[in-house]
Amino acid sequence: MIHTTYGQTTTSYLSLLESKINTSVADANLRWLFKFTNDMTKTVKYVYGNIISLNDRYINQGFAHNITESIFTGRINFKPYGYWSYEVYEVSFIDFRELTEEYAPANETHVLPVHDNHGVVQGKVHEGKLYVTETAGSEQIQYTEHTESTTNYLYSN
Repeated sequence: MIHTTYGQTTTSYLSLLESKINTSVADANLRWLFKFTNDMTKTVKYVYGNIISLNDRYINQGFAHNITESIFTGRINFKPYGYWSYEVYEVSFIDFRELTEEYAPANETHVLPVHDNHGVVQGKVHEGKLYVTETAGSEQIQYTEHTESTTNYLYSN
């Protein structure tokens, strides 16, 4: 399970190279498309993680929190908070250029025209859970009970 705090950069360490599908391309020509699904609202978001390091068995990737999301630059807004399911899809390139709308698939079913520098989704290589904590630090919330004659309400400030 990956754990992150809302508004922070998220770092994942996943053993994605152990389940590599396309063994005919170099590890440097692989990227991983993450599909996040919120457990409560069923909101689906896609993002390519920014590779921090490629190791023998695992990959360190980061996702930058940003209210302006961008699938190709690793910017994502994990709102609403709580549990998200994630799936990771391997995308391989014969001649890797960059992650853009022109070169990289936007989801697991997106097929680009055949070309050496266009990415191809090979398949799902990992799945798991992500938990997004609402706040960090010493932030406190005070609750005050407001009583009515027929119903009790809970207000926060």
